[in-house]
Amino acid sequence: MKGSTHRRCYCRDPKTGKPLGKKCPKLTSRKHGSYAIRQELPPRADGTRRSFSRAGYESLKAAQADLDHIRALLGLADADDSEGLDQIAELLEKVADEKAPLPDIESTRRRLSHGLDLTSRLTVGEWLDIWLAGKKGRQSAISRDESNIRVHLQPHIGQLRLDRLRVTHLSEMFEAIAEANVEIAEGNAARRKASEDLAQIPWKGREPRARRKAMKAAIAEMDPYRRIVGPATRQRVRSTLRAALNAAIAQQLITFNPASHVELEAGRRPKALVWTEERILHWERTGEKPSPVMVWTPEHTGLFLDHVAEDRLYALFHLVAFRGLRRGEACGQRWTDTRLEAGLLTVAKQLVVNGWEVYEDDPKTDAGARTIALDSDTVRALKRHRAQQDEDRKEWESGWVETGRVFTRENGELLHPANVTRRFVELHEEIGLPPIRLHDLRHGAATLAHAAGAGLKDIQEMLGHSSITITSDTYTSLLPEADLAIAEAAARLVPRARVTSEDTGREVRAQPSEAGEPVPFDADPLGDIREINSPSAHAPLTQTAPDEKSEAG
Repeated sequence: MKGSTHRRCYCRDPKTGKPLGKKCPKLTSRKHGSYAIRQELPPRADGTRRSFSRAGYESLKAAQADLDHIRALLGLADADDSEGLDQIAELLEKVADEKAPLPDIESTRRRLSHGLDLTSRLTVGEWLDIWLAGKKGRQSAISRDESNIRVHLQPHIGQLRLDRLRVTHLSEMFEAIAEANVEIAEGNAARRKASEDLAQIPWKGREPRARRKAMKAAIAEMDPYRRIVGPATRQRVRSTLRAALNAAIAQQLITFNPASHVELEAGRRPKALVWTEERILHWERTGEKPSPVMVWTPEHTGLFLDHVAEDRLYALFHLVAFRGLRRGEACGQRWTDTRLEAGLLTVAKQLVVNGWEVYEDDPKTDAGARTIALDSDTVRALKRHRAQQDEDRKEWESGWVETGRVFTRENGELLHPANVTRRFVELHEEIGLPPIRLHDLRHGAATLAHAAGAGLKDIQEMLGHSSITITSDTYTSLLPEADLAIAEAAARLVPRARVTSEDTGREVRAQPSEAGEPVPFDADPLGDIREINSPSAHAPLTQTAPDEKSEAG
């Protein structure tokens, strides 16, 4: 396509007022006028011609440089790529009309190769959509990124140009999220208060009914209950954005990742706490859980398992309570990976929930693919469960769906993990146990193993953690009984000449041991764990030191 440079001026004929153009006699001087360029562009779809024109260059060299720049842009598309040529022509027409600088050649090449609109600047929102569409990996991780983009990133920064995104923009976004948290908390409190007031209004009588109707209408106008966006969630939002911007850097769309430099409050994992009597009283008075993660005592676990002993999911709850399987791992466990005679169970698959859809996937981490030992009581529970499943298979005959899973619905179909959680809550609420999540049974299994003397490495392998730090920081709590025994044992390690009497508070001579020696340093620190009152049938399996009755049984 033709293109040229020429020198022109804006002098006019004094008689006609028309531009002199190339006829101006002063053009013989190099200092008069300026240089201009004109480049033919691919014709429009209807065949009409179009071109790029620009004037005002002080030198021929500058004009020629821009003309070469335009020809390089046109050369980005192959001669037979009519769509690409048309996009570049539209871009150059827009640049000429707006008198904007010529676009960067490499940037235009990347946008053209990605199928992006060349006539508009790529926004953060557009790039996030492109990145998400091409993301590979676990469906659960992709769904989490999609939620972070849709709920947080698109509304706050989606309209910003990708190449102009700065750390200040992200700081403002997270400040806005924190401010919205205050509004959400106030709205939730107002709705909760209105619901409590509604519950206090009598049902009978014309006036109470009118008040209830008005109160219901007011509640309907309020915002629904919403979740607070906590520190951990904000960290995950930043993680999604950081990954997307790193991909943009790899594509040379940007050179700096502001998500790596914005400061956020650390999202600490909540520490699991045991339901002690004091914490239960506090929960009963206020309805508040001391921690998002709570663990039943061995007595609580025994009471629950006794209560659900006849439930068809008993073996599942038993397995999670003692061996710490994840919910999806228990629902996805296959008989081919379960060797009851050897007392071993291999975790090889899990069921994952995406929205409401359930699909099979590999374990959460490489460490999640593990083989764990089963105690004899768990083996007996699974054998009873298998026998019941065989009876169900015969009863359903051709209606039975063979999935090969250990835990299924009545007709053999896959369990929906959410329904297992719902059933767990129903069962423990029936006997008034303090609330825990189904996942908290996994914390409880770690706590029981810890109290029974298992090392952190053993617990890590049982739970399938990739890092022992997660095991030590999050999944183990010290039972009060074991804690008390350790405290007493530690105190006995120091020989004292005088001790304090519990009754009088006065100091008395310490009584020597039968051998006349102080307590030896190799004494069993858990030797005096106190007995748990009223143990359930499962207590021998959960107490650190069984009592005489459990030993006899």
